[in-house]
Amino acid sequence: MSKAKYRIRNCFVVQFTTETLRSVVNCTKKPHFSRNIGPIHFVFINLWPDSSERAWMGKDLSQIPDSIPVFVFTHSMPDVEARFFVNPNNDHSINPNDKFENLLTEMFKDGTNVKTPAIIEQRALAGFLKLHPNIKAYFHGHNNYTQFYDWKGPDNNILLHCYRVDSPMKGEKSSKDETKISFQLVSINLNSKTITSRECIWNSEPSNPAHPIVWGASVTNSLR
Repeated sequence: MSKAKYRIRNCFVVQFTTETLRSVVNCTKKPHFSRNIGPIHFVFINLWPDSSERAWMGKDLSQIPDSIPVFVFTHSMPDVEARFFVNPNNDHSINPNDKFENLLTEMFKDGTNVKTPAIIEQRALAGFLKLHPNIKAYFHGHNNYTQFYDWKGPDNNILLHCYRVDSPMKGEKSSKDETKISFQLVSINLNSKTITSRECIWNSEPSNPAHPIVWGASVTNSLR
């Protein structure tokens, strides 16, 4: 952050017991938590902010002043895929015919096919974002590669700054070309109330480990 006032390091340590891990596997509990670091509120949630996660986030954010920017970190992009939801068919099981994965606690509402767009669910998320306009940044992976974009919701009535990140294991582009493996450096300027994310390509010359990082794409967004 500006003037190196705050240093984010070793801040997000969560201990899981055997019982807690079992509850996560069985989807009875979700590993979510939040932290204030300086004037920013960081929220870490599970796969996607479904109704149960939004309920928890709503309670969490009720303790945060509207003037505090909130950054959300999760797995999936806002326009979530249908297959992540609970199977709405028959016994709601995971099976090769329906192809739902039951990774969220919420049952899919838009239809019975995994190829159906999750519009009802996205509208619910958009409504939540309207209630919490201090959510200024949304970081996610899934189909991993560097991308900066604004999500406007299924009805084009909101604006959420989104940052998609690469993965060294399954990056959509970097898994095929190791010279494109990257991470993002995020800087927050408290004076201008802006957030800047820069792509750092750290393996542009695999045969030369000493080769410096190459800057890639970048974006600066307002936190106001």
